[in-house]
Amino acid sequence: MVFKHPQFNETAPEIEVEFPAYAQLEGKVADALASAGGIDASEVTVTVTGSSIALAGRVADAREIARAEEVVRSVEGVTEVRNSITAEAGSHLT
Repeated sequence: MVFKHPQFNETAPEIEVEFPAYAQLEGKVADALASAGGIDASEVTVTVTGSSIALAGRVADAREIARAEEVVRSVEGVTEVRNSITAEAGSHLT
């Protein structure tokens, strides 16, 4: 049997990464928020740019906003968190 290296028009094929690093980090952050206690993150969106995380959406109160940021900062690979989460109208920190 003869082994031939994969080629297309005399050039080696490009290998694309199915899940780039930012997608993996986004998944880790989303999983951490979903499984963390003290926050209902069902209306929170996570956007990754490099190792910077942007959070947006709504939660019940200010404690959940702070908890979301705390959880995200604890995820390995996160270097910055931009937190734009808002609390539902009429809620306050007690």
